[in-house]
Amino acid sequence: MPYVPPTHTVERSLRATTGAKVIAGVDEVGRGAWAGPVTVCAAITGLRRPPEGLTDSKLLTVKRREELAEALRTWVTSYSLGHASPEEIDDLGMTAALRLAAVRALEALPVRPDAVILDGKHDYLGAPWRVRTVIKGDQSCVAVAAASVIAKVQRDKMMAELGIDHADFGFADNAGYPSPVHKAALEERGPTPHHRLSWAYLDALPRWRHLKKVRSLVNAGVPEIDGQLGFDF
Repeated sequence: MPYVPPTHTVERSLRATTGAKVIAGVDEVGRGAWAGPVTVCAAITGLRRPPEGLTDSKLLTVKRREELAEALRTWVTSYSLGHASPEEIDDLGMTAALRLAAVRALEALPVRPDAVILDGKHDYLGAPWRVRTVIKGDQSCVAVAAASVIAKVQRDKMMAELGIDHADFGFADNAGYPSPVHKAALEERGPTPHHRLSWAYLDALPRWRHLKKVRSLVNAGVPEIDGQLGFDF
C-alpha cells in the first residue's frame, strides 16, 4: 500500500466550523496490553508541514518510530502525556481509565485546546471537551499521528525500564502485550506489580486465578470500549 501522508484537513474543518484556534490531536497506546499503564499523548501542531514519513506509529519500524519521535518533540507546538496505572484500569475499567489519562495529558498542555481530535470512533472524553472522533485518525490527521508516535515511543521506554526488574517477562520487547515469553513467565511466576489483575488472561492461569480482581459495583455500570482483547493461551 503506497504511503499517504496525514493532512490538516480535520484541523482546517474544525477551525472553519467551530472557530477553534488551538486544536490538539489525541491518541493512546497500551489499551490491549496485559501489563503497564495506558498512555495518552495530546499534541498541538498548528498547520505546518510535518516531518517526512509521519504516520500511525504501528506502521513504522522501531528505528523509524524513534527517529520520528525525536524530531516531533521539537517540531510540535507542544505536547504532553498522561497515564492511567494498572490499578486505575482495574478499579475504573478501560473507558474511564482512558478518559483519566487523556484529561491528564490535555490539562498538562501549556494552553487549553479549543477542540480535540480523538483517534477512533468512541468519544471517551466527553464534556466539557469539544471532540471530533476520526477513525484511523492516526494515519490521516497530522496532530493525531504525531501523538501516536510520541505516545508509543514513550510507553515502550517506560515498559523497558519496568522490565529491568522482571527480565523473564520480556517487557523491553513486548511492552506488556501478549507474547510467548510473556505467557511463559506468567505461568511460572505469576503477575508482577505492573499487571492488570482484572483481565481475562488470569482465567487461563489456574495457579494465579485467585489474584483476579473484580471491578467494583460503583464502576461496573460504565459502558466499556474495547480494552482487553480476550487473548487465548
